[in-house]
Amino acid sequence: MLHQVDLADFSALSSHALTPMLAPHSVALVGASRKRNSVGNDMIRNIIASGFDGAVYPVNPSYAQLYGYACLPSLADLPKPVDLAVLSVPNRVLEHVVMETIAAGARSLVIFGSAELEGNAALRDRIAALARAAQVPICGANCMGFFNPRHPIRAFSAFHPEPLEVGGLTLIAQSGSLLQALLFNDERLKFNLAISTGQELVTTAADFMDYSLDQPETRCIAMVLESIRDPQAFVAALQKARDHSVPVIVLKLGRTEAGAHFALSHTGAIAGNAEIYEALFRRFGVISVRDLSELAATAILLSTIRKPLAPGGLSAILDSGGERELIVDVAFDCGVPFAQINSETTNILADTLDHGLTPVNPVDAWGTGRDFEGVFETCLAALMRDPDTGLGMFVADLSEELDLHAAYVDVCLAVARAADKPLVVMTNYSAWSHRKHAVRLARSGIPVLDGTVSSLRAVRHAMDWRDFMARDMIQDATTVNPHAAHWRAVLADRDEPLSEDEGYALLTDYGIPVPRHRIVTSRVEAVAAAVELGLPVVLKTATPGILHKSDVGGVRLNLRDPEAVGEAYDTLAAKLGDRVLVCEMAKGQVELALGLVRDAAFGSFVMVAFGGVWIEILKDSQLAMVPLDHEVAARRIAALKMAPVLDGVRGAPPCDREALINAVVCLGALATDLGDLIGDLDINPVLVGETGVIALDSLIVPLAKGASNVY
Repeated sequence: MLHQVDLADFSALSSHALTPMLAPHSVALVGASRKRNSVGNDMIRNIIASGFDGAVYPVNPSYAQLYGYACLPSLADLPKPVDLAVLSVPNRVLEHVVMETIAAGARSLVIFGSAELEGNAALRDRIAALARAAQVPICGANCMGFFNPRHPIRAFSAFHPEPLEVGGLTLIAQSGSLLQALLFNDERLKFNLAISTGQELVTTAADFMDYSLDQPETRCIAMVLESIRDPQAFVAALQKARDHSVPVIVLKLGRTEAGAHFALSHTGAIAGNAEIYEALFRRFGVISVRDLSELAATAILLSTIRKPLAPGGLSAILDSGGERELIVDVAFDCGVPFAQINSETTNILADTLDHGLTPVNPVDAWGTGRDFEGVFETCLAALMRDPDTGLGMFVADLSEELDLHAAYVDVCLAVARAADKPLVVMTNYSAWSHRKHAVRLARSGIPVLDGTVSSLRAVRHAMDWRDFMARDMIQDATTVNPHAAHWRAVLADRDEPLSEDEGYALLTDYGIPVPRHRIVTSRVEAVAAAVELGLPVVLKTATPGILHKSDVGGVRLNLRDPEAVGEAYDTLAAKLGDRVLVCEMAKGQVELALGLVRDAAFGSFVMVAFGGVWIEILKDSQLAMVPLDHEVAARRIAALKMAPVLDGVRGAPPCDREALINAVVCLGALATDLGDLIGDLDINPVLVGETGVIALDSLIVPLAKGASNVY
C-alpha cells in the first residue's frame, strides 16, 4: 500500500510544497555507488561537496558503508521518512523503486533515468500517476537534478567539485546540457537555485518558478524552455513574477517549428507557434532571447546591478573612435537609444576633453592620455548625472595584462559609488582575459558584459523591462457587450461558418465598421439595392460554403451604373448561385487584415497584419494576447514593418491610425467575450483611409463541436 503524504507534513516544513525537495533536511540516495564516473557515485560526491548538513542515507544492498555513511540495503530500512529521495536506478526497476520510495514516506523525488523502456510506453504515465496520487513532487524524469547553493544541497547527476558563489539568479532549464553550460562556466552568474527539470512528469518549470519567487533573494529568473507543460500555472507564475518585480528571461527552443494551422483562414497561415509565445511573453514582460550568449548577458546584467534603470537612454564612454562607430551601429540595430545629453553635461565634456574630441554621447574620451583617469572619471560622472541617462556604460576590451585597464576599473568603481543609476562595462570581444576585473566589478554591482551584440541586446532588454514595469497591467473588462449572449448562442449552435451578412452583424455589434450592404436574390433586387446604397457598389456571392470568394470569381468591383450591376448579378447567379451581397464601394488607401488566433493552451490572440491579398507573401504581422487595451494595440501596430505607410507616402495623406487602433481593441473585446466559441476569425481586407477604417470581408468559423478550448 502506498504511503499517503499528509499535507500537514508539508505545512510543518514550509508553506511551499517544493521545500522538501529543494531545501530538504534528509536525503535518501537510492543507487549510490563507489564506482567512479557513474551517476550513483557522482550524486553522493555532490552531496558531500555541497556541504549538506542534513541526514544522508545511501541505499544500495551492495555496500555496508559509502564515504563514511552507513549504507542501507533497502528503502524499507530508512529510520524515518525522508524529505527527498534521489533515484539513480535502471529504467527496468524504476517503477518498483518509485513505489517503494513513496511507500517509505519520501516527500519528494529526483529521477535521473529516462523512464523509457522498449514496449512499455506507459511507464512515464504510471510513475506520474503514482506520484500525483501520493502528492509527491518529482524533478525529472530524464533530468540532471538541481543545485541549491543557499541551502546548501546538490542533487545532481554530474559531479562538480567547486563551490558555487551564492547570488540572486534562478536558472530553470529543460535542457541539462544548456544548464551546465551556464552553471559552471561563468563566475559572473551567481545562483540561488539551478534546476534541470527534464520531462516534468509531475512538477513543471512553472512550479519551480513559483518556488523561486517565494525566495526573498531571487532577483532574476532565467529559463531554457522547449515547451510549457502547464500553461495555467506558467501564466500564474509570470503574473507572480511581475507582482514581485522579478524579471524573467526565456530562451525558447524550437522557435522555427510550425505552430497550429488554421486551414480555412489567412490568419492561421501566418501565425505560428513562435509568434504565440512571443505575444504571451510580451503580455507579461518576459524577456525573450535568441541564444545562450544573449541569455547569459541579460542575466548577468539584471542579476548584478543594484540600482534601477532610470528613464532615458544609454550614455557611454570609450577610448576609441572606431569602437564608438561600432557600438553606434550595433545599438541602432538592437534598438538601443542613446541619451540626449543636455547643455550642462555637454559643457562639462567640452571643458574636460582634450582638444579635437567632441563633447557628444557616446564619448570618445582618449586624447593625449593626459590625466586620463581624471578625464574619464569626470566625463563618466557627468554622463551618469544627466537627466536623460537611464544607465551608463564604460566600453573597453579589458585585459588583466594592461595596467591601463586596472585604472579603468578604478574609475568605474569611483563613479558607480556616487551614481544613482546602474553602470555596466562592455567588451566588444569576448575572448579577452578579464576574469579578475569582472569579479571585482560585479561585487560592487557593476556587470561586465562581453560581445557587442549580445551586450547591447541585454541593455535593450533591461530597458524593455523597465518600461514594462512602468506600465499598468491590463485589466479584464468589467462589462460585457450587451450582444454577447446572442452571439454566444449563435456560435454554440453552428458548425458551418457565419454568412458574410452575419459576420458583418457580429462585427458591427462589437464596434468594428463594415460597409452598408444588402442581401439580394434577383437582378431586380440587386439593382434596387445598388441605387439605394449609392453607386458605385460591389457584388459578392453570398452562397453558403464559399469561403474565399475572390478565388472562385465571386467578386465584382466598382460597378458604376445599374446596367453593370444587373450584368454582374446575372454572371454571379449563373456561376455561383442567386444569393448575392450588394455593398457600398468603400474608400481607403491601405489594406490590412485583422484576425483571431485561438491557442489551445493560452486562449485567444488578436492579429493585425499588412497585405490584403498579399498577406501570406509579406508576413508582416503582430499578435497581442487578449484582453488588450489601446496602448497595447498602438504598440503592436507601430511594430509592423510597414507601419510608416500609415503615415502617408508619396503625397498621400496620413491614415486614421486612431480608428485602426480602436478596431483592434474592439476585436480584442470580441475575442474576450466569444473567443472560446470561435475556431477561426479572419477580417481581410480591412481598408484604412484618412477618415476611418472599414472591414470589407470576413470569415468567422465557430469552434467545431467537441473541440477542446479549455486552457
